[in-house]
Amino acid sequence: MTTPLRGNRDFRLLWLSGLFAVLGGQMTALALPLLVLKETGSAVQAGAVGTVSVGAVLITMLPGGVMADRVERRRLMRLCDVGSLTVVTALATAVWFGHAPMPLVLLVAAAGAVISSVYAPAVFGLMRAVVPADQMGTATARLQARSQTARLVGPLVGGALFGIHPALPFAAEALGLLLSTVCVALVRTRSRARAKAGAVFSRRELLAGLTFLWGLPYLRTVLLVFGLGMNFAFGALTFTALTAFSDGGTSGIGGGFVITCVSAGALAGALIAPRISPERHSRLLIVATCWTCVTAAGVMAWAGTPLVAGLMCALCMCLSTVASIGFLSKLLVVTPEDRVGRVQSAAGFLSSMVQPFGPLAGGALLTAFGARGAFALTGCVLALSALVVTLAPSARAEPAPPRKAVPADAPEPVAGPARAAGDGPVPATGPDHAPAVAKRAVPGD
Repeated sequence: MTTPLRGNRDFRLLWLSGLFAVLGGQMTALALPLLVLKETGSAVQAGAVGTVSVGAVLITMLPGGVMADRVERRRLMRLCDVGSLTVVTALATAVWFGHAPMPLVLLVAAAGAVISSVYAPAVFGLMRAVVPADQMGTATARLQARSQTARLVGPLVGGALFGIHPALPFAAEALGLLLSTVCVALVRTRSRARAKAGAVFSRRELLAGLTFLWGLPYLRTVLLVFGLGMNFAFGALTFTALTAFSDGGTSGIGGGFVITCVSAGALAGALIAPRISPERHSRLLIVATCWTCVTAAGVMAWAGTPLVAGLMCALCMCLSTVASIGFLSKLLVVTPEDRVGRVQSAAGFLSSMVQPFGPLAGGALLTAFGARGAFALTGCVLALSALVVTLAPSARAEPAPPRKAVPADAPEPVAGPARAAGDGPVPATGPDHAPAVAKRAVPGD
């Protein structure tokens, strides 16, 4: 009989570990640009920190997946824990003593991004051994709900702490990372791929995850259309709404309401998902999400008010979150145990590479055609994506799980189910946000 998730000790520890890490990361996500502005007075340098972070993630994401398939995953997570705690503590100390040089800030941003690229596939691989396949949808939803709650609370707490002293948000993140490290150390489950990956920078190993995804038509179609196309178009849609309803930058109330609704929709989707078993209806949910986004773009073009835009974005984000949980649960189950790291990194890479361009496209459309034209043209892109996932034969052929294999070696007693069950990426299949600086990626984040 399968142990319920509430009785799965290692899942609870991983859930708590992620909560501490995400909450700390969200506190510094707001504090870091404020710190750079305070130190330099330059918005360009503040933006450069985010650019360095995103660029480092994209460059190191695929090698990070190979590492997760070579090293025992819990051990790798603990090494990443120590690295994260070191860089954040260094920054907190520098700020406390009154000066954080820009090279140190950039170094912390780059180091945090590299650590995140290694940590994320390792924790997904460990989750595969902790959670059985029939509970993966519920587990993923709980992780999403945890992370979305942290995203709502973290920036507010970080901003308040920064107002007291600029070092406090970074000290709070260091404390969160320390608690997260303790939680990971208490996990009993071990997870090592039966067949180790080869050299980290070999072409074959770097492309192994992409090759696997490309070889399954369903995964290929959904990631390219729902992951890339929808991420790009929805990013353009929300940026257009944020800009259009901020009255040219003179008021942040309308745009802030839209962004709040997006976060609230994501949280609502994560809370709803466990009740409807999204892994059993992933294709239906993906199709419904795509057409709802098309409808939202049309409604926003016709009725241009912050209230309408916020409610439509919340509905889209809610459905997208539920659909993503269903897709991810299926992906976790069908991925072979010895490729979890590489497949996770490949899926995350595909879904993340277009995120910086959505807002850029939205701004260009808004400048050229106005708000109504930008919403309408974005809706056309969304409609094209919706047609593909609705009509393409490859989007109908959902893959079957691989045959049950010998469990990954577990030299210590395993808490929870002994069989490898399946976990994988939380790629941004649907709208998501770029990773925060020096923030570890965790399941559901």
